[in-house]
Amino acid sequence: MNRQEAVFRFCARRYETGEPAQITVQGNRIASVEPAWPGREFLDWPWVAPGLFDLQVNGYGGVWFSSPTVTSSEVATAVRKYLPHGVTCVLPTLITNSHAALIQGFRAIDQACRNDSVVARMVMGCHLEGPWLSSLDGPRGAHPREHIRPADWDEFCELQDASGGRIRLVTIAPEIPGALDFIDRAVAAGVIISIGHTAATTEEIAAAVERGAKLSTHLGNGCHLQLPRHPNYVWDQLGDPRLFASVITDGHHIPPAVVRSIVAAKGWHSTIITCDASGWAGCAPGQYTHSAGRVEVLASGKIVVAGQEQILAGSSATTEVCVARAVNMGACTLTQAIDMACRNPSRLLGFPEYRLMSGDLANLMVYRWGMSGDSTPSQGLNVVATLLHGQLAFGELPGEPTH
Repeated sequence: MNRQEAVFRFCARRYETGEPAQITVQGNRIASVEPAWPGREFLDWPWVAPGLFDLQVNGYGGVWFSSPTVTSSEVATAVRKYLPHGVTCVLPTLITNSHAALIQGFRAIDQACRNDSVVARMVMGCHLEGPWLSSLDGPRGAHPREHIRPADWDEFCELQDASGGRIRLVTIAPEIPGALDFIDRAVAAGVIISIGHTAATTEEIAAAVERGAKLSTHLGNGCHLQLPRHPNYVWDQLGDPRLFASVITDGHHIPPAVVRSIVAAKGWHSTIITCDASGWAGCAPGQYTHSAGRVEVLASGKIVVAGQEQILAGSSATTEVCVARAVNMGACTLTQAIDMACRNPSRLLGFPEYRLMSGDLANLMVYRWGMSGDSTPSQGLNVVATLLHGQLAFGELPGEPTH
């Protein structure tokens, strides 16, 4: 044992079984998870689970990762803001913008990872959502039309170079010019392709999947307000077992019945919860302007393109809120919801599926599950502490470190 390594020992209930356990963390790994049958009641103990992994966060607190003026220090501040929410891994997401703005965003993320070890540990890659999307109203969502363009592998290579090789996930509409060739090249390079913001036909969806697309980005959003009964691009993706589906379960993007239907069709093991937090997450209600246009944060927390209330512009909810709301919608159990926001993204992207097992990386979320604190009867997930690579990054553990 390295005498300089801090050893944390704390007691909590396992998220997947509810059993009381003593967790020992040494260095950046879980050293042991042992049954702890105390002589006193353990129902007041907090719960412990692997830290959450969100593959689609656009910024936080007024910081947009795709802003043409974003700095590395702003990136670091925004990424660190997710630690109090139990999030230990993220894919900073850059949305449709000018080439120069995307270059700036990826360079800022690369520099933030080089400058800040906490950010480097949290950032598991980057997600590029656009600019190779449908230009049609509805499928385009809040992505600015003036920056929508045909797929361009040379442009991607420049962006990948600016990111330090960190782009791991690309959302693309398979019907746009150059998309299928782009998918071939991206898959060969080890980049995960997701279908999103699309108006593709059944044949175009099938062609993208045959070429290796693995995910549907926020399925049920980025769509026309009205669709043919069938076929349509939602059914085509929902019914393809080769595709994971990410869903935004903030309560605004899709209603509970749709969430339940997606989880039932895909199975919880092929569904991924994301918050899709906008750069205005954490901001007070009001109107805000950035390079992609003007948006409004409503009093309800819903974020929309300013001037109307139907076209959404990202979410104000954070990941643990979306986990709790998926449960309250009746779509899954809490254990399944946590796995959908932690193990499933890891599996999609080819990372280890961290569990509460000896030897696993000590990225942990300690939380309490109870009333949400407002007047509604829904249950809330309240984060008590977050461990990142074995270090206490937020809150307090129910125990003291020893050496």
